[in-house]
Amino acid sequence: MDRPIGSVAAGTVTVREAVFRLLREFGITSIFGNPGSTELPMFMDFPEDFRYVLGLQECVVVAMADGYAQATHGAAFVNLHSAAGVGHAMGNIFTAYRNRTPLLITAGQQARSILPFDPFLGSTQAPELPRPYVKWSVEPARAEDVPLAIARAYYIAMTPPRGPVLVSIPSDDWGVATLPVDARQVSRQLRPEPELLAQVAARLDGARAPAFVAGAAIDRDGAWDEVVQLAERHQARVYVAPMSGRCSFPEDHPLWAGFLPAMRERIVERLAGHDLVFAVGAPAFTYHVEGQGPHLPAGAELVQLTEDPQTAAWSPTGTSVVGSIRLGLRDLLDRSRPPARPAPAVHARPARRSEPQPGERLPVAWVLQTLTDLRPRDSIVVEEAPSARPVIHGHLPIFASETFYTMCSGGLGFGLPAAVGVALGKPGARVIALVGDGSAMYAIQALWSAARLGLPVAVVILNNRRYAALHDFARIFGYRPGEPVPGTDLPDLDFVALATAQGMRGLRVERAEELRPALTEALASTGPVLVEVEVA
Repeated sequence: MDRPIGSVAAGTVTVREAVFRLLREFGITSIFGNPGSTELPMFMDFPEDFRYVLGLQECVVVAMADGYAQATHGAAFVNLHSAAGVGHAMGNIFTAYRNRTPLLITAGQQARSILPFDPFLGSTQAPELPRPYVKWSVEPARAEDVPLAIARAYYIAMTPPRGPVLVSIPSDDWGVATLPVDARQVSRQLRPEPELLAQVAARLDGARAPAFVAGAAIDRDGAWDEVVQLAERHQARVYVAPMSGRCSFPEDHPLWAGFLPAMRERIVERLAGHDLVFAVGAPAFTYHVEGQGPHLPAGAELVQLTEDPQTAAWSPTGTSVVGSIRLGLRDLLDRSRPPARPAPAVHARPARRSEPQPGERLPVAWVLQTLTDLRPRDSIVVEEAPSARPVIHGHLPIFASETFYTMCSGGLGFGLPAAVGVALGKPGARVIALVGDGSAMYAIQALWSAARLGLPVAVVILNNRRYAALHDFARIFGYRPGEPVPGTDLPDLDFVALATAQGMRGLRVERAEELRPALTEALASTGPVLVEVEVA
């Protein structure tokens, strides 16, 4: 219940008014949420210039906001419900943390007056619940401090390395009188240390055969053009960092060298022949399975440019420079004067697959090359198909900045709702959600949001009826060929029916001749269309 202002000092407003005013000054007028009882007081007299984007489960809400924030380059506002809602959302909060996505998350809390009595839906030690996967979290000591806490959370979220933050707000805080808080200008980029950057430039200039390992932070920091220029100047082969969540170098460029696997020995093998490895906007390196031996080929040296001091701290070798990727690359362009080098050999792409025979289950490679043939070059792909990823790397090239998104965390349930958020954040863009059947079921409710919002999203489900990635890992962990892997089969899922039930048109593709017409329809539609493709 709102508390009367009474005889408080002139110029005060309610916490609710102060927060909406502050958000407006930050340029935030969309709220992603799934409301619960403790959040209802926030939305009394909801401002007409704000938009509430409803997701049907909190993990969907956070991933939609993640996609929207990445697409718009700003912080997205998320409203969650107390302890249970934050718990539901934690998988995608973890993903947002790994994605370095700025999310300003508020979580409802029971009224302060009943918190001593362990109330129903109360969040015990609310700031501790999302840690360590938020940059900062707080439940303000007083209701009057809520606007200040939200301002501080916003600035922290937007400071590199960006990431999610959380403010827990008791339900009876919103009507309390407080002073308004003005938005401020706070630095969002740090210039790398000049002396250390000069050492990196000298080593690049002096290298015999430099290699770049390009990570997601390049695209996040708007440094696409700069990394292309620097690679061309040095005639350096450019590899994609393991598990990168963005595309940071054009995959049809002559210097593009393919994707590094998340395995130590294979990274060393792929980088053989290079005497200098420049990890730019990327960890060095992200591993998925246990490995042995050195992290670099014999005789190679590592230099790194990263926006994250933690990443710099755990890098096992070499020299690390911390700061803005874009500003750092511009400084390197000013400093670098390498000798003339011959262009390296062009990386060979896999051969095109021939059309499958009648009755043959559709190969993923053929499906993806057909999608590549049909999709506009500037269309945006949001991917979550882990078992198909090596095939995606070979048959679905990405050509332009901000046209590819996936999760850096490995957690499922991001791709489908993130595609909705990207489409919201880039009105008019053609968005393709390329998702595996197992991944889709983690956040299938996102179809409803796409349908309600009428977004031009083509949802392509690669249905292989199993958690196929686990079958690949089973061999690494000692399973014999053909040995059953318990809990990995997914029979009888009907994605066309699921789409129809949530208000979206659905098409099923089982034969080769059905694929091109279905994809063509989905890519031309002004609203969302789901295409379920039965793949081998």
